[in-house]
Amino acid sequence: MSESSEAIEAAVFRRLVQHLDENRDVQNIDLMNLAGFCRNCLSKWYVAAAEERGEAVDYESARERVYGMPYSEWKAKFQGQASAEQQAAFAARQEGES
Repeated sequence: MSESSEAIEAAVFRRLVQHLDENRDVQNIDLMNLAGFCRNCLSKWYVAAAEERGEAVDYESARERVYGMPYSEWKAKFQGQASAEQQAAFAARQEGES
């Protein structure tokens, strides 16, 4: 992969994180139900990508990068209680992936 491609991909990642930060009302369960990934998934992928490159990034540091603040702070400020409908849609999606 060229340096240019990596720079573009890095810019896209930063824009995605910015977009999620600008849309904090979109809950992780909504993202999971619609797209099959959420902010926590991005954090896990960040850790995995670092490991693939021989770098150590712990999960909480990756979450802080994705959430823009410590996860516990984001959760207290922005995470709502999942509705019964959201939970049912999540369960149905999980069953469909099995």
